[in-house]
Amino acid sequence: MVQFRTLSGLCRRCRKSLDHEDPPIIAVQPEAKPFGSKAVPALRVAGAIRALRQRIGLSQRQLALRMQVPRTYVSKIENEKATPTLSSLERLAKALEVTIPELLNGGQKEEPGVGELLADSFIAELVPYLPKLNPLQWQSVLTQMRDLSTHTRRSA
Repeated sequence: MVQFRTLSGLCRRCRKSLDHEDPPIIAVQPEAKPFGSKAVPALRVAGAIRALRQRIGLSQRQLALRMQVPRTYVSKIENEKATPTLSSLERLAKALEVTIPELLNGGQKEEPGVGELLADSFIAELVPYLPKLNPLQWQSVLTQMRDLSTHTRRSA
């Protein structure tokens, strides 16, 4: 049996919507910041998604088909009415053919300051070993780097 779409978008027999339901929307509550703390600028995911989508020439419907979600979900994300989940970010990045960090940076290949950071000889020596680290080793390296950056060195 072939189902034809009606003007209302409802099934003629049972009057239920023919469209797929939207994924659940998760509301994010802003964190309370202590007095005097610097505000961190909010990620501009919505603008980045729209810019990347338009740059590669996709419509919202085409992007939704690539993500296997309803078009309205893409619209809600782009209009900041819905916050994408981690799995949605993964599907968005895959559909837009970028990595998640690139997606969050608006399609930029490199974060600001990465080239400057890689110019340091110590960091440059560490880079080849980073993909081989397990989570415990990552945590150890990050803790030691944090300690080095926060403690001032005394010159001899």
